[in-house]
Amino acid sequence: MIPVGDGPVVCVGETMVALVPEHSGVELAAADSLRLAVAGAESNVAMYLADHGVPVRWVSAVGDDPFGRRVVAEVAARGVDVSGVRTDPARPTGLMVKSPGEHGTRVHYYRRGSAASTLGPAVLDDSAVRTAGLLHLTGITAALSHSCRALVDAALRGPVPVSFDVNHRPALWSDGPVLPPAEGIRPHPSQRAEESAAAVLYDFADRADLVLVGLDEAQALWDDALADAAAVRALLPRPRVLVVKDGARAATVFDGTDVHTVPARAVDVVEPVGAGDAFAAGFLAGLLRGESPVRALRLGHLTAGAALRVTGDHGPLPDPALIERLLAADDAVWASAEADGDLPVH
Repeated sequence: MIPVGDGPVVCVGETMVALVPEHSGVELAAADSLRLAVAGAESNVAMYLADHGVPVRWVSAVGDDPFGRRVVAEVAARGVDVSGVRTDPARPTGLMVKSPGEHGTRVHYYRRGSAASTLGPAVLDDSAVRTAGLLHLTGITAALSHSCRALVDAALRGPVPVSFDVNHRPALWSDGPVLPPAEGIRPHPSQRAEESAAAVLYDFADRADLVLVGLDEAQALWDDALADAAAVRALLPRPRVLVVKDGARAATVFDGTDVHTVPARAVDVVEPVGAGDAFAAGFLAGLLRGESPVRALRLGHLTAGAALRVTGDHGPLPDPALIERLLAADDAVWASAEADGDLPVH
């Protein structure tokens, strides 16, 4: 596994207010009422890390508005240090709207020009980031603006180990993403307008210390002929640790030359949104606790299951004693245990 410093995990990225139809299964256009929630990949990871008892800080920017105050309060209430969150008096908090439908949930973003889109490399000079033991970033941040992309690029050049979740969101990209200019930021060569999400995200993933990516995500971005996790590793040989998630089937970790695959456990899925962030947090928590690669993958699966069982991005973890029993179980017990009824939550 990668060497990690003594400081907290620092997750950097935008969190938005999310509007969701109040009643499950109702399409947005037919909804009489909407529920307000918060949604952000990096803060999702931070909150689940806090649930696992890992010291963690979320660094971002929000507008000086009720939505921004709601976001910060909810993340802080989960035990996350929010001292590195800046309030921008001139720009709003980002907004997303979920529209459930027969073929899945569509997400509509209203985040261009948001407070968090102005984050840039200067964030890395803040004491809230300099003291990090591990810096967690995602490909979502790279899509928000030139300055955000420069932030990711600078972090990958810096001294703090970086975990990078590819987290490709097609709605934020096109073959030539149009990014708002950022004052004082000159686009890095990797930010040329003609470059696609595939080129940018490959560059960043190839330079990170630890990378998380879905097999289907890698196929869609880089090569639809990628047959399995080993093929993704051949494409990304440089990261010290690579985790390839294969949906509801399994996840594989490449730790140097060691390879370990752990099947996922059956889960009655309410909504898949947020499960990838939960998996990342569980795996990172295992790594930071010094767990074996297999136990870290199992903790990722269990944490993802908590997200899959709820309509929001954040669900309660199983009882700690049950988590420990499942982490210690033999392979047959792990693979055969039923999800329903054996995972009481608290």
